[in-house]
Amino acid sequence: MQELPPDALSEQLQGDDDDPLVLDIRHQEDFEEWHIPGSINVDVYDELVDDPKQASEALSELPRDEQIVTVCTAGVVSQTATELLEEQGYDAVTLADGMNGWSRVHRYAEVPTDLDGTIVQVARPGKGCLSHVLVSDGEAAVFDPSHYLDEYDVILDEYEAELVGVFDTHAHADHISGAADLADRHGVPYYLHPKDALALDATPLEDGRSVTVGHLDIEVIHTPGHSEGSVSFDVEGAALLTGDTLFHESVGRVELGVEAGIEESDVAGNAATLYESLQRLLGRPDDAVVLPAHDPGSPEPPVTATLAEVKERNEDLERDREEFVEELASDVPDHPPNFERVKRTNVGQEAVPADELAELELGPNNCAAE
Repeated sequence: MQELPPDALSEQLQGDDDDPLVLDIRHQEDFEEWHIPGSINVDVYDELVDDPKQASEALSELPRDEQIVTVCTAGVVSQTATELLEEQGYDAVTLADGMNGWSRVHRYAEVPTDLDGTIVQVARPGKGCLSHVLVSDGEAAVFDPSHYLDEYDVILDEYEAELVGVFDTHAHADHISGAADLADRHGVPYYLHPKDALALDATPLEDGRSVTVGHLDIEVIHTPGHSEGSVSFDVEGAALLTGDTLFHESVGRVELGVEAGIEESDVAGNAATLYESLQRLLGRPDDAVVLPAHDPGSPEPPVTATLAEVKERNEDLERDREEFVEELASDVPDHPPNFERVKRTNVGQEAVPADELAELELGPNNCAAE
């Protein structure tokens, strides 16, 4: 029985050839919460665990002219599905490490800008996370990196750039930040606003501060609301890295820090604060490229929109202050999995063993307000 590495599946799904049939055998509710785009669900998980022969009939109805890639959470039960399919004459393989493995996949592409430099967007399709690498005149800065540090070293090597700083827009709630470790690996500053660096040794970001990378100046804009230490970065008026403050079609949710027990503010107060933060961003140049830290789907980089386009598409920006606060304070979506521990880890209040990180952040990001 063969296993297919997650990166190989990612390449197949991006290619021009016929895609394989991705078969997710998890429970329907798990599939609906989080799955590989384009995959189908045949809920035979319990049958495969209890008596695999009971799953044979359901699996025999699959098309026979496509390669089938079986998927579960960790790539264990799906191996049984692959064995059954092979016995029935199917061309089947198992996605190695299942959704755990899919969560590790990173893709990257350049962002079109008018900058005297390059922005590379790094996407995790299994998490909906977006991070960015700014390169100018042989220097580089990384924003909102995952804890898979080698992914960023590959980009630094490709662009022959020396890392000079690592930035987090805020203390994330859906994934473990790799920013502090990446900065330590390269011996450069780790930048985070003091309101989110509760128990971390980070170089403080303050509103109005400017940090230079190569020929480019990065202006820090304190944009609290999603978290008390949320910041956005204006790169020469041409790019806005907005973290979880402003997405292309939504805004950041406002209750995660409160419910994680690390903020003393209330949800309605956070919503009002976020409203004011957004007004500061909306005054920036309309042709600036908005680069958030998440995309709700399975992002294919580069995911971009100008500020003018965001103003047209984002219904949250059309609300007046009263309606905005009422909507965000009352309509609370599902939380990211383990968000309390993830948030506490990213502010430095909890240490998680390296071998537990992948499991802790497994699942969808759910950081948008709606």
